[in-house]
Amino acid sequence: MERKIIHIDMDAFYASVEQRDCPELRGKPLAVGHAEERGVVAAASYEARRFGVRSAMSSQKAKRLCPQLVFVPGRMDVYKSVSRQIHEIFHEYTDLIEPLSLDEAFLDVTDNKQGILLAVDIAKEIKKRIREELSLVASAGVSYNKFLAKIASDYRKPDGLCTIHPDQALDFIANLPIESFWGVGPVTAKKMHQLGIHNGLQLRMCSLEMLIRQFGKAGTVYYDFARGIDLRPVEAVRIRKSIGCERTLEKDISLQSSVIIELYHVAVELIERLQRKGFKGNTLTLKIKFHDFTQITRSITQGNELTALDKILPLAKQLLKEVDYERHPIRLIGLSVSNPKEESDEHGVWEQLSFEFSNWG
Repeated sequence: MERKIIHIDMDAFYASVEQRDCPELRGKPLAVGHAEERGVVAAASYEARRFGVRSAMSSQKAKRLCPQLVFVPGRMDVYKSVSRQIHEIFHEYTDLIEPLSLDEAFLDVTDNKQGILLAVDIAKEIKKRIREELSLVASAGVSYNKFLAKIASDYRKPDGLCTIHPDQALDFIANLPIESFWGVGPVTAKKMHQLGIHNGLQLRMCSLEMLIRQFGKAGTVYYDFARGIDLRPVEAVRIRKSIGCERTLEKDISLQSSVIIELYHVAVELIERLQRKGFKGNTLTLKIKFHDFTQITRSITQGNELTALDKILPLAKQLLKEVDYERHPIRLIGLSVSNPKEESDEHGVWEQLSFEFSNWG
């Protein structure tokens, strides 16, 4: 039997909550974040997005793009509370809910509490209730697996509702830009473009061997996605896979002594978080964001669990040696521990260049 999966994604969630709670902000270009020189936009309203303002953008750039941009500080406790209210609505239809963040989640409604036959009808009801009960807008994607449901929810934002039926999937995927595939960031997309892969159809024409040779284990995932295959279940309890912390520095730094001091502070904070959560992992990842907002990560996996400063700091310094920060001043330093023991089956160092933000911890 085909599964029925819904992906719900709240539209401009943080900004929409602020506009809902403060009527004078409605219709205005709004950024959640801090306007000062080193500030970063955490979320942008659709009015702000029309000017090119995006989340993870520096506040200074956002103000240049949109001089009338209004900044409001984030209220994470409020967003968490609203997220819980949204999940209460979800639970009236299914308990198979996999949250991806405060503002998006997968729902498996194959067997749902209301006995509703069509998943699209459940999606319509959920959207309607979120609008009526919480005065917020959600987009929904409906399909037979997580990959396609996520693609569908992005397809008609904001306030979108899109269903991808099994008999439409291959045609839909064929025309999909490679950047829209889950797991394909700017770096992977660039590599695919160099290989002549620009859309789902071109990806589907690649052999499994070629994709594995070029992209490692991820090649198998891309091969399946191109064929509309994604067997991942909706996991009702998402096991925490990593804990991390990061610091945006008051000014860009390139002096070795300054970088080491900042790295030490981040490592100390990471240890505190690991101990507070009782988390143990074997992989340490160093994240560096340079002055021009390009970003690089370096990782190393050990046989022993990384729980103490005397284990983590030397490894962090080892990873730092591979970063050319004297010519490229550093704006942000982050460290995270991931890969709990039972999942850790590989050793060594890997690297990935990226322009994307990630929410750690």
